[in-house]
Amino acid sequence: MHLPSLTLAVAGAAALLVPPTPPVAGPLVPQEPAARNESDVRAADLLARVRECTPVSRGRYRSDAGASARIPVCGTRDAVFWKADLDIDCDGRPGPRCNRRTDPSFSGSTAYEQSDGRPLKAERLPYIVVPAPSDIWKYHDDSVRGGSVAAVVHEDRVVYAVVGDVGPYDVIGEASYATAKALGIRPGPRRGGTASEVTYIVFKDSRVTPVEDRAAAVEAGERLARQFVRSR
Repeated sequence: MHLPSLTLAVAGAAALLVPPTPPVAGPLVPQEPAARNESDVRAADLLARVRECTPVSRGRYRSDAGASARIPVCGTRDAVFWKADLDIDCDGRPGPRCNRRTDPSFSGSTAYEQSDGRPLKAERLPYIVVPAPSDIWKYHDDSVRGGSVAAVVHEDRVVYAVVGDVGPYDVIGEASYATAKALGIRPGPRRGGTASEVTYIVFKDSRVTPVEDRAAAVEAGERLARQFVRSR
């Protein structure tokens, strides 16, 4: 008899119609977008504009605690600038990448706050750190304050940031996780940053209000950077 063969054939055909069981999804890991240059002003043009240094600081800064003090703050009519390393600031509102577990030096506060009174979020907001006022340099004396606009340059990339935090009085060269990521620099608080070749240009008398308005920082930064490279 051929019934068993027919039965097997029908069963096999039915099996082909059953969709395969989808694989069980693992935990979702947020993906970070690739870094991209957000400026129409070329990095080379900005670097050419700050090739010469007229110091405005009375002394020099260290790149890290224990390092020799070799970094001056320089000035022009329109901006102050310095060339240093980039250490990662992960302070402010905690997130999956910036918190007490990922960063042994984590602080839940920043010197300047959002419009709602909460600390800035280093993971999301590109900001830079200025040294605390001292006999070396008082940033307020050069019309720099919280929310001032900065162009941060590394290799061929320009990122616009705001002054968002204050660091040790004798160390310079620090920016938020988001700044490093946008520059294509490894942003992790433990092994991130870069040892040199970062230029920080802060435009005098500039300010983004509220400080967390990212679009306003980019718009103002682009305009100020364009004016800066044209001025002499």
